Amino acid sequence: MNTDAVRERASDLPDKPGVYQFERGDAVLYVGKAVDLRDRVRSYADPRGERIRRMVARAERIDFSVTETETQALLLEANLIKRFQPKYNVRLKDDKSYPLVQLTDHEYPRIEVTRDPDDAATVFGPYTDKGRVETVVKALRETFGVRGCSDYKFDGRDRPCLDYEVGICTAPCVDEIDADSYLTDVDSVRRFLDGETGVLAEPMEQAMQTAASEQEFERAANLRDRLSVVESFHEGGAAAIQSDAPEERVAVLGVSIEGSDATVARLVSERGKLVDRERHRVAASEVREVAPLLSAFLPQFFAERDLPDAVLLPERPDDEDVLAWLDREGTDVRVPGAGREATLVDLALKNARRQTGRRDECARLAEALGLDAADRIEGFDVSHAQGKAVVGSDVCFLDGDAEKSDYRRKKLTDENDDYANMRRLLRWRAERAVEGRDDRPDPDLLLIDGGEGQLDAAREALDAVGWEVPAIGLAKDEELVVTPDRTYDWASDADHLRLLQRVRDEAHRFAVAYHQQVRDEVSTTLDDLPGVGPELRKRLLRRFGSVEGVRAASESELGDVKGVGPSTAATISARL
Repeated sequence: MNTDAVRERASDLPDKPGVYQFERGDAVLYVGKAVDLRDRVRSYADPRGERIRRMVARAERIDFSVTETETQALLLEANLIKRFQPKYNVRLKDDKSYPLVQLTDHEYPRIEVTRDPDDAATVFGPYTDKGRVETVVKALRETFGVRGCSDYKFDGRDRPCLDYEVGICTAPCVDEIDADSYLTDVDSVRRFLDGETGVLAEPMEQAMQTAASEQEFERAANLRDRLSVVESFHEGGAAAIQSDAPEERVAVLGVSIEGSDATVARLVSERGKLVDRERHRVAASEVREVAPLLSAFLPQFFAERDLPDAVLLPERPDDEDVLAWLDREGTDVRVPGAGREATLVDLALKNARRQTGRRDECARLAEALGLDAADRIEGFDVSHAQGKAVVGSDVCFLDGDAEKSDYRRKKLTDENDDYANMRRLLRWRAERAVEGRDDRPDPDLLLIDGGEGQLDAAREALDAVGWEVPAIGLAKDEELVVTPDRTYDWASDADHLRLLQRVRDEAHRFAVAYHQQVRDEVSTTLDDLPGVGPELRKRLLRRFGSVEGVRAASESELGDVKGVGPSTAATISARL
């Protein structure tokens, strides 16, 4: 839009509070709030900064919504920014929470590390070091035998799984332990996670001494190292730093800005004890100062959350509307200069700098591909057996780590055509995104397991639906990165290539696992053969891949499968 078009549009707007949007096509470029819509939009005829000047030049139209009050405009702006993720706004992106440990609300509770706990689960944490958490959970399972398997694996078993064989589960699924004894073990796990370290440390120390006395020195050393992790697990945690603040709940924010990458670290203190820590990534565009970034972050983050009694900040936000809103809601805003509150703010700043101070593999990947960001990547693969039991996987990585709560999978139409299968899979994902049926944010990048042919099929699906997300392929044989414009042959030790390989390999693993599950669930002609039960049918299909593979096997090859004797092998060979 040019200067005259902006002034003409502004003259049509009311002189009331509200929210305005600069738009281009179906995209929202910028969302802003105003006490007086007409005056505020008219000011864009003479933009003060180069970033806003570029935004106005790109815009094709201006839309608006009138609100009753300035506070309503503030909250509506925050919600619209989160909904549309406009390119030219400071906007809160996916917040990556710290890991939690949950004990599920099953008859036989399951223990697991998660970032997305079940509503009815008993949850412990958050914790700052996922590696330490996983070490402790493994030690808990080895000591108390609490299950970690999914409901799918737990239900309907007739014999224990491998977890029982290696000693990390007491197999309640097949009544190897009675319900009361199992729940007693679960209670011991709960006591440890509540802070009773000796519940786990004492049996581990006894096991270490036994291993040493039996001259199993490698096992003793391993137990010693893990015991050290267990004993320090509850140290330096929630009550490490206390605040003198009289309020019930206090939020502490620290901000670090590096280029277009910003991080807000948030600490939460309840009744003087630090109980929660999180870091939130913020797309800061060309904002270089803390005060305006806090002005954008506070309403976006707290618009759908309970406000604390007080907020401790490194700088005072520069938006008086935000400060007035917090004041009306009874939230005190303080910028402490000394004392324990200043120590808390300093800790939040250190947490923020830990994230933005690292030029990580995601940033290098985005730079190499010419993208704005590559923090959130979704990987896709298909798996089938000669066109049967066709499935697709959609895995997600956030900041270089697998975000398993955002994994999805899809049964596809049986067809022995990898390109058609990939086309269907991507169309399914794109349609869900465009129609608002997928609760996940749009990724920064799509990674297709395959080369030029698979990528072309995926892009055809994206173009047909109109989902504008960058997509690339990673071919297995030569590890070439294929884009619509060119092919990259990066060094094998390049961090950004290794990131893509991790995503690709996980998409492949997830697809194959689901294919095997679907294949084993399918009724086959093997079901009608005398002497072939469900377990033997699964072993035959795993060994030979399909009914056709079983049919082509010789009697001697069939006899190599556990449970197949000479008469059964002869029956299978004759009947198939």
